[in-house]
Amino acid sequence: MKETDILIIGGGAAGMMAAAGASESGRSRVVLVEKMPRPGRKIMVSGKGRCNLTNLKDWNGFSSHVHPKANFLKNAFYGFPSGKTMDFFRENGLDTVVERGDRVFPASYRSADVVDALLRAAKNSGAEILTGQEAVSVIKKDGYFETALASGAAIRSGKVIIATGGLSYPSTGSTGDGYAWAGKFGHSIRQCFPSLTALVPAGYKILPERMPEKGHIDRQYPLSELGKSLEGNQLKNISLLVKIDGNEAAEEFGDLDFTDGGIEGPVGFKVSRKCVSAIMNGSKVRFVIDLKPAVDTAALERRVLALWDDISGDRRSIRKSEKEKFRILLGKLMPMSLTDGFLRTSGTVDVHRLAGKLKAWEFDIAGYVGYERCVITAGGVSTGEISQKTMESKLVEGLYFAGEVIDIDCDTGGYNLQSAFSTGMLAGRSAAAGLEGPGKASV
Repeated sequence: MKETDILIIGGGAAGMMAAAGASESGRSRVVLVEKMPRPGRKIMVSGKGRCNLTNLKDWNGFSSHVHPKANFLKNAFYGFPSGKTMDFFRENGLDTVVERGDRVFPASYRSADVVDALLRAAKNSGAEILTGQEAVSVIKKDGYFETALASGAAIRSGKVIIATGGLSYPSTGSTGDGYAWAGKFGHSIRQCFPSLTALVPAGYKILPERMPEKGHIDRQYPLSELGKSLEGNQLKNISLLVKIDGNEAAEEFGDLDFTDGGIEGPVGFKVSRKCVSAIMNGSKVRFVIDLKPAVDTAALERRVLALWDDISGDRRSIRKSEKEKFRILLGKLMPMSLTDGFLRTSGTVDVHRLAGKLKAWEFDIAGYVGYERCVITAGGVSTGEISQKTMESKLVEGLYFAGEVIDIDCDTGGYNLQSAFSTGMLAGRSAAAGLEGPGKASV
């Protein structure tokens, strides 16, 4: 049986950072096992391959983007904030750039370079990285942990850091194993659900007669005619009001995208957590989009009527039908590609009602894209059972958690990766500091 001081399970952002943190003193034997052929598979798809690796906001600004209990992350963040993340990557050969919204990217805009830097840091610190090695069980016996691998081998360790991620993008290796192991050690698992995911308007997809799961609309389901008419449209500087069971639940301003999955983009992702939770609990979700938030209704009405008069008075419109002229009017008030979908979801609309519809374009949300393509998993191992000062389990000595497996998730914008880096570094350093004196092996 292979023996080590600290075993890290999971080679994602949190796991690799934990390996670097646990190894940096040079006094600990550290092994990381990753089930996939290469670590960092989920990092590779983050930010559409560009990898928004952190956000430079201070704690006051950062914490407003952390759910459900930001205070749990405070110690980890202060110990390894976004500035130190940038320093870490620079020291490991990766330059970074800062974009709008304090978002930080690798200067190369290549996710692969982020993975390479993390691997380089872990290996240079002395950690052993074992890929293609799936952990299948973790038990504690006679004061030590024994982790069985799918290959039939096993690893004995004094400490274990579970950094297995959540359930999102299972093709990258995130299949929820860490939840099962935590549960067997007595930990509570808060309800998990997809977050930062596409929200699907009613009628947007062609659905099977029997839905396998309430609210979950697989991204692979084909688009309906409505979906085809809306897909590809990007709405800039709109205001979105979310109603849950008729009550105003959230309001956001910014950009929104209609994709093959449904509604995405910064605004769509920002409200997705609340909407998915509501749908799972049986509530009705409705969107009210203000396409012209900078103009009040009265001013917009005057503008619509003035445009209509111009179109009607144009000699090129003499032979056009009222319907054709109305389409021209819509094209002056929104992207022409949006007009068909707008009309399909707006019911009866004419020149005199148009301003009101532009200020309140309403439709129901039927469901959401699930773990197959969501960015992050909400829920996870209860933070009440983990020390926020060390990331160690309060129930099992020597057991640590880091990253998405914990009941902490964040908004889009670099916050989730920073959370993974901060908790990973804290877990790694804490596990190493807890060994039995300098240079003494735990096993």
